[in-house]
Amino acid sequence: MAGSDENFVGGVRPSNPQGSLMAGTGKITAGIGRTRRALSTINHNFVGAAPYPCAVSKRGGLPEPSACSKNLQIPVVHRPMTRKLAAQIASKQQQVEENMPPGLPPKANEQKDFPVIDVDEYKPKENFPEPMMLVHHADATFEEVLIDEVEMEEADEELIVDIDSGDKKNPLSVVEYIDDLYAHYKHVESSSCVPPNYMSTQSDINDKMRGILVDWLIEVHYKFELMQETLYLTINLIDRFLAVEPVIRKKLQLVGVTALLLACKYEEVSVPVIEDLIVISDRAYTRSEVLEMETLMVNRLQFNLSVPTAYVFMKRFLKAAQSDDKLELLAFYIIELCLVEYEMLKFPPSMLAAAAVFTAQCTLGKAYQWSKTSERHTNYNQHELMECSKMMVEYHNKAATGRLTGVYRKYSTSKYGYAARSEPAYFLLDSGY
Repeated sequence: MAGSDENFVGGVRPSNPQGSLMAGTGKITAGIGRTRRALSTINHNFVGAAPYPCAVSKRGGLPEPSACSKNLQIPVVHRPMTRKLAAQIASKQQQVEENMPPGLPPKANEQKDFPVIDVDEYKPKENFPEPMMLVHHADATFEEVLIDEVEMEEADEELIVDIDSGDKKNPLSVVEYIDDLYAHYKHVESSSCVPPNYMSTQSDINDKMRGILVDWLIEVHYKFELMQETLYLTINLIDRFLAVEPVIRKKLQLVGVTALLLACKYEEVSVPVIEDLIVISDRAYTRSEVLEMETLMVNRLQFNLSVPTAYVFMKRFLKAAQSDDKLELLAFYIIELCLVEYEMLKFPPSMLAAAAVFTAQCTLGKAYQWSKTSERHTNYNQHELMECSKMMVEYHNKAATGRLTGVYRKYSTSKYGYAARSEPAYFLLDSGY
């Protein structure tokens, strides 16, 4: 019997319902003593004493989790939910919901774990401040309010548009090099500029005569149906030549005809013959005189005909402004008015182009602020364009009056969308802009 009792823990038979011990058995007595000491040690750990070899937390409370405590898998003892505690939590939840601002969804008012607060001591603040984002959205949901706020922030922070994204598959657009090309144009555009007072070096001609010549060449250009690039290069060649070579009054028209011939050779596919240019100038010059002036002009200009004109910048800036046909025609009308005016030579071609686009936008009411995209591609902000833009508005206002009305008559036709009939942007003349 004694040998079989060792198979049971502590030597206790399961058939003994009272748990009585068999007296006189030393092995059983010794086993009971060992079992009691082991249980007491485990119970001591349950109470909260630091189980060896875990360190005791100096801050008090339960020690930090360690390998010892994790292996023991001590059960978490929850505080029993009494009626008083449940009433306090329900009262707290009701008070929080009553003081929450309107428009919030139920999930925003739910709290998973409410702290135990004495209801008698808790006093909610009077006139709970309503968030500013909810002042004008009393009937909207919380998600709708957030969407509105995000859209307003995106509208305030204007993004720069990638104007070349639609041309990446077009090899003729050279999207990979377009920014470098215009950076180069901006860098070398000073070579195409002339001193704004170069007429002071001329003894027999003045700025009014230059205006008459340019106005006549605009009509000739329109009659021959030449490319737009040809007109801008023609005016550039005239100014650059007159800035370095004295010219008598009788030869001024010859300078204009020769400059038109050179520009056509540079830009056009089909170049007008010299005889046509002689006829258009009322046979005032001979063929030999035209060829002689051509030789003199290219030598004085050192054969430098590859210069960035205002037209080169206009095409890029119009694209940055995401223009339509109406805006494009009006912008070209405004800048051609400036070609006739001598005093506009003080502005570089890039600024003339940017100011023409901005003035046209204001004239049509499409935009009254220079966009971030246009500013990035033109390298001019709105403040820098205002002086030039105001002068353009003045020229637009008086385009139909006076003797030099070639540009106005040209853009008063259906071919150019009657752009000359548009109302000038008078508000830009206000000192506040």
